[in-house]
Amino acid sequence: MLKQIEGSRAVAECVAMCRPNVISAYPITPQTHIVEDLAMIVGQGKLDAEFINVESEFAAASVVLGASAAGARAYSATSSQGLLLMCEVIYCIAGMRLPIVLTCANRAISAPLSIWNDQQDSMALRDAGWIQLHAEDNQEAADLHIQAFKIAEQTSLPVMVCMDGFILTHAYEPVDIPEPKQVDNFLPPFLPKNIVDPRSPKGIGLFADPRFYLETRYILHRAMEKCEATIKTVSADFKKTFGRDSGGFIKTYKLEDADLVIVSMGSVVGTIKELIDQMEEEGKKVGLLQICSYRPFPRQEIYRALKDKMNIVVLEKSVSLGRGGILASDVRWSFPRAEKKGRNISSFIAGLGGRNIPMDDLRYMVEKVEKEPVELEFLGLKKELISEKDL
Repeated sequence: MLKQIEGSRAVAECVAMCRPNVISAYPITPQTHIVEDLAMIVGQGKLDAEFINVESEFAAASVVLGASAAGARAYSATSSQGLLLMCEVIYCIAGMRLPIVLTCANRAISAPLSIWNDQQDSMALRDAGWIQLHAEDNQEAADLHIQAFKIAEQTSLPVMVCMDGFILTHAYEPVDIPEPKQVDNFLPPFLPKNIVDPRSPKGIGLFADPRFYLETRYILHRAMEKCEATIKTVSADFKKTFGRDSGGFIKTYKLEDADLVIVSMGSVVGTIKELIDQMEEEGKKVGLLQICSYRPFPRQEIYRALKDKMNIVVLEKSVSLGRGGILASDVRWSFPRAEKKGRNISSFIAGLGGRNIPMDDLRYMVEKVEKEPVELEFLGLKKELISEKDL
């Protein structure tokens, strides 16, 4: 059913149709509306679930860890400092191979304090062993949650669905909300694999001395690599069931004939598409490669899509301080060393702390890269606010 609906409410309705047994909730802007809406759905008797209000995000992550380890389908949501407070447990969830789904309403991290959007929170935990899916719009955000439970439960890996805070969570858009029966047909009942059961005692997530720990990391790394096939299959099944192409690894827009390609992910993709349309009318051939799955990183998919493209610019809403563009570094890694010569991969950081990314800045970025490659540039930087004594 097509609804004009807030992004958070769309996500809450789709999560509810996935029938989680346990939901843990702690309010933090801008994800609060998601768990508020789920609380109402549970309170109205539309979802039979344990809705647990906790005292912190650390507790929220701990609750879903325990619930999943006991055999429950579990869900939570957070943002920014909340995700960082969950950090210890986030790593434990992955190491214990628990198929939990968590929404990250992407928001800048402190200090200084900012409640506005960028993607530095989820990117800070990119190596925790969680699958990370990034939504362009609210339709995709809603759809990815339905897929996330199926991916998690088929791979025994947790899934983080990332959607840009405020830009998506608080925006009202038309979203096609499926019928519960459709979701039931797509997502089978949860059959837990790794559980703590006194009738069949076993330990999970226990102590590993140096004789064993290396192997646990190798197994988790290989599991992340192997889950690529599941992500593809679930995305294809979703398209067949619901008639929409949501999820997968990458999407492209006017890429085939492009002389220059922009690589990005999240809600800024929509603005980039508008720029590409404008530039096409001006006779310029610019294309887009959108990253949908950031972890596992779709290295082979990116290489196949961009192997014939020599001028590439990566635009991202996060930065590795002292290193530069995180996504840009991963994109550069996608190309074999022998094929990097003569290929320009430029890196731009933009939108940190919720700063607007206007069309003029994107046009400037494209026109600059058309002339020469850019190792790293902070797009829209206000140099008048910076003094040498600050550096």
